[in-house]
Amino acid sequence: MTVARRLLHTERLVLRPTVAADAARAFEIQSDWQVTRMLRMAPFPPDRQEIGRWFLDQPREWVAGEAYRFAAEHEGRMIGMVDIDEIGDGVGSLGYWFDRTSWGRGHAFEAAQAVIRFAREDVGFAGLKSGHAADNAASGRVLAKLGFSLVDTVQLFSRSRGETIDQHRYTLRFRS
Repeated sequence: MTVARRLLHTERLVLRPTVAADAARAFEIQSDWQVTRMLRMAPFPPDRQEIGRWFLDQPREWVAGEAYRFAAEHEGRMIGMVDIDEIGDGVGSLGYWFDRTSWGRGHAFEAAQAVIRFAREDVGFAGLKSGHAADNAASGRVLAKLGFSLVDTVQLFSRSRGETIDQHRYTLRFRS
């Protein structure tokens, strides 16, 4: 099943499927160590060409049903990204990252809430999973507010930090 690429709107944000041109802004955001240290799979410092290739592949991922990635815009400027990837057996993995100037303003919660609704209503997922570095309590609060339940804590390699970290993992099941 192909899911239509469409805009999602919240009270303050526009979430739109990513495009290749978003790579430049993503590079800016991920050049901030405080942002990227919380991203398990991103290198630090960021690699402009790698980010460019990743964004170029995102429309193909969408069509193939491998990932759904949204640029989060506030007042016409990309402030972050919310996505669903690692899709299998009717479940995907919710992830998000935002420019540090957006932290503490509710943008992550607002954007993730819209993408969760998209996952349930447009894609038809049975649920989502997510996770965050143990030292990222703010992300844990966002996931709890969204209704995710803590499942466990595992050790995973963090590419940005170059070391093994504790990651808290969560799940969210949708009601029929």
